[in-house]
Amino acid sequence: MAETILVCDDEELIRWSLGEQLRGEGYPVVEAVDGRDCLEKLRTLAPALIFLDLKMPEVDGMTVLRTIREQDADLPVIVITAHGGVESAIEATRLGASAYLQKPFDLREASMAAQKALEDQRLKREVTYLRSRQPTGYGEIVGDSVAMRKLFDTLRRLETIDAPTVLLQGESGSGKDLVARAIHRRGPRRARPFMEIDCTALPEPLIESELFGHERGAFTDAKATKRGLFEAAAGGMLFLDEIGELPLGMQSRLLRALENRKFRRVGGVADIPLDAAIIAATNRDLRGEVKAGRFREDLFFRLHVVPIEVPPLRERVEDIPALVQFFLDKFNRSFNREVRGVSARAMERLQQWRWPGNVRELRNVLERTIILLPHDLIDLPDLPAELRGEPARSGTVGCPFVLPDEGVDLEQVDRGLTEQALTRTSGNQSAAARLLGISRYALRYRMEKFGLK
Repeated sequence: MAETILVCDDEELIRWSLGEQLRGEGYPVVEAVDGRDCLEKLRTLAPALIFLDLKMPEVDGMTVLRTIREQDADLPVIVITAHGGVESAIEATRLGASAYLQKPFDLREASMAAQKALEDQRLKREVTYLRSRQPTGYGEIVGDSVAMRKLFDTLRRLETIDAPTVLLQGESGSGKDLVARAIHRRGPRRARPFMEIDCTALPEPLIESELFGHERGAFTDAKATKRGLFEAAAGGMLFLDEIGELPLGMQSRLLRALENRKFRRVGGVADIPLDAAIIAATNRDLRGEVKAGRFREDLFFRLHVVPIEVPPLRERVEDIPALVQFFLDKFNRSFNREVRGVSARAMERLQQWRWPGNVRELRNVLERTIILLPHDLIDLPDLPAELRGEPARSGTVGCPFVLPDEGVDLEQVDRGLTEQALTRTSGNQSAAARLLGISRYALRYRMEKFGLK
């Protein structure tokens, strides 16, 4: 149902012409002949918008506007002023008028002002609604879907339990790092350190030194004794990100430390107590990795004390509007912008996209869009080219490529697909590797081979 507009002006010609214009665009219109009549009609009518003349007998428009604002701070009002009444119109704007029209005005101008005021009001209601829903999240983790409520219930139970190990499983970009920090921030160890390491970032000898520390002279460059993260995190938590990438040799040493709750520095002889809770995260299927011989079964069961699944974004698309608003607020503050929202068709496309890079990809898309946006509303043409096409579908049947009669340059195809995967996932290597069905190491090899870093 179209929104009702109330037109209040003591000039019959203004009321008639403006009413005809708005009715022709599908809006129900109610007319008020003066300020007193306007206030009477507001007692029984709930218009979505008011056109209000400022200069009227008995009860003038400014008095009407002040009365409206006492009762409803958000009702859009477009004031109409005669020539020379600009100062009054500016005063009315200070009182919350959405816009003002100076007589004589173009009816198309009035129509555009009405459309903008109504759209602004719809967006304001949507933002208010989304913000009212955000407290149902958990710290910086936004969501109200069934999957996220289940996750939050588990996190709340951990607030009073000092679990020695927690295993976070989920796709890259789904927010496992946020979950890890939330467990620490609200758990029994919140007053103690939170340390983290990416198990893919360093070669095996350096990972060993980073985790366990080393004694002076333990190897060529060990010029001084160094405490490892297990010592630095004493009493707190150590977050092992992407533990599925840990080499088998390091898996064995990590298992011994977790089993015995003590460890030795590289080159050391003294046992050091392990007084840190361990949160491990992976985007791999560790049970499958165990069967393939790439991950130790005993370490898997040692880590699998409190398993937590972090759902991918495509399984909770109902959370996307709240996530979009969260990131809009964040980036508006960061970049000093005033982007007021996302159009309905742009939001529909955001909810249709498969998001292989999950929440991280959504964040990157919105950050890039807001930085480059030339206006204050994100519409479909403002989204990246890959999102404006047909929504991605899951699963394919058979080989998606047809070999041409003249053949192909396989290396060029390999390079092109690698570039596409990295572009599609905004540079997220884990997600790009998953799109290509290869390991992260295989992806890195291709990136170095083709100079894509």
